[in-house]
Amino acid sequence: MKEKNLTFYSNGYRLASILYLPEDYKEGEKYPCVVVNSGYMGLNSIYPALYARALTKKGYAVFGFDYRGFLENEGPSGVCKLEEQVEDIRNAVVFASLQKEVNSEEILLVGWGMAAALVMKAAALEPMVKAVAGLNGFYNGERWLASVNTYADFVKLKEEVKQERIRFIQSGERKFDNPFHFYPLDPETKDVVVENLYVVKGYGQEISLEIGQSILEFNAEDYSDALNIPVFVGYGKDNLLHPAQESVAFFSTLHGDHNQLYKIDGKHNDFMFDDHPIFLQLVASLDTFFKHAL
Repeated sequence: MKEKNLTFYSNGYRLASILYLPEDYKEGEKYPCVVVNSGYMGLNSIYPALYARALTKKGYAVFGFDYRGFLENEGPSGVCKLEEQVEDIRNAVVFASLQKEVNSEEILLVGWGMAAALVMKAAALEPMVKAVAGLNGFYNGERWLASVNTYADFVKLKEEVKQERIRFIQSGERKFDNPFHFYPLDPETKDVVVENLYVVKGYGQEISLEIGQSILEFNAEDYSDALNIPVFVGYGKDNLLHPAQESVAFFSTLHGDHNQLYKIDGKHNDFMFDDHPIFLQLVASLDTFFKHAL
């Protein structure tokens, strides 16, 4: 795989990005391009790069980037708002389409984890996107948080979000905390995160508590009617972080005959490794889906 380091701007913030190309790329060739987007606190060097290593072997260019506020990117450090990340994704789509190695008529979107919801809105708003895939995500933030908390804890969470908003409005000072303060990890996902993600430079920084309100207010189903392209929804059948019913509920809101609901024989990220057979099977299914979409 070949890599081309690039930068682009989203709402004026300078963001680092990489265009990944097949190893046998020759000057003048153009490829369909998959813009792969990280989930919560994700970095391009983790899962977008993982998908790039697999998809470039199948003849795609892959574009990956880090969201504003992460690593050396511009933007307020540690501020993670879903609507702002949608903006970053949309701008990444436009920028990727302008690259000389990319066929601008064949732009595809993938969102992992939290970005599964984000790419649905981005795809609904960007007409150049020809197909979109959401993988192991949640789609309605409030419904998801209610499903992974006890009722008492969920009521407490909503009250804390309300009071934090009031405090921030009155003081103007952001409050940062453990990144999983409002994003509860199940034990098995946490094990993978601790062993494989926290070792990556920049992963696990403290996050502004604005994330709580941002998740509660985001609902990808608001954009289902505008998704007039093929949609792939993949979910881990044993996923305890983003339960399967989240994906099934979202899929039920879609229209059209070319959508696919795909059951992954795994949990959340226990299979997210280059040579894992479940990951390779998922990539093969994405490849088939994208080729049909194009």
